[in-house]
This record gives sequence, C-alpha cells and structure tokens, in this order.
Amino acid sequence: MNGSIDDAVAYAQKYLEDVLSFFGLNSEVVASNDEAVIQLSVPSTQFNGFLIGQRGENMRALQHLVSSALKNNNFEHSRVNVDIADYKKQRADRLREKAEVWIKQVQDSGETKELEPMNAADRRVVHQLAVERGIVSESVGESRDRHIVLKKA
Repeated sequence: MNGSIDDAVAYAQKYLEDVLSFFGLNSEVVASNDEAVIQLSVPSTQFNGFLIGQRGENMRALQHLVSSALKNNNFEHSRVNVDIADYKKQRADRLREKAEVWIKQVQDSGETKELEPMNAADRRVVHQLAVERGIVSESVGESRDRHIVLKKA
C-alpha cells in the first residue's frame, strides 16, 4: 500500500493533468486534501461545458477515473473530488440558499418538510446547514428516491 496522502495527492494531480492534456488542455490542476478526500480543482477554460458534462456527468466520470487509478496503483487514499471551474462550489452555494428557505419554513410552521430526492453530496450540504440552524434532518428512502426530511428539534 502507498500510504502517504501527499503521495496520493501528487499522483492524482499528475494523472488528471495527463488526462486533460490528452484532450488538448494543458492546465494546472490545483490539488489538496480535506479529511482524507483528495480535492482536485481545474480552473475555468473554454472546455468547461465538455469537462463538466450534462448535470456534472463528465466531471463525475473524471473523478471515478482518478479514483480507479489510485486504487489500481495501491494507494491507501482513493476518495477524490474533482471540481471544474468551481461548478460544485457554486451549486452547493445555490443549494444552501434554497435550504435556508426550507429550514425557515420548518422553523416558522413547526411542520415537517419532505424534500425532493437528491444525491449524497447535495444531501450532505443540507444536513450540515440543518445542524447549524438547530433543525433535525434525516435521509430516508432508497437509491434514487433517497431524500431529506426536515423537522423542528
């Protein structure tokens, strides 16, 4: 096992830069780690639409590719988050704004609120905000139907 998180970060950064150069994009990837998750950020370029893909699908594919390369090379750390032109960060900011409204509705009415199904990353954003605001949040349902229920504490 390759144990050092720093080695894994360096490998992941170089790997993603090599994949991007294959598409003709010579861009420096900003790499760091956050609680054993390797963060790779690609700056904005003319390829944003292609690299992000529909609803972030290409970006998730790049993430999976880098993670698989780490696993195949026996790195202990293989959890990767790839963000292109701050797409995920901006999406999380927009989601936080919506969640503030939902949480306020629950606080004001005292009624339970069921949210639409969302992916794990989006649910994590809502859960974190709910905790900060003193609201109970719970994930219910299976796979694609998994969603959050907000309740007054």
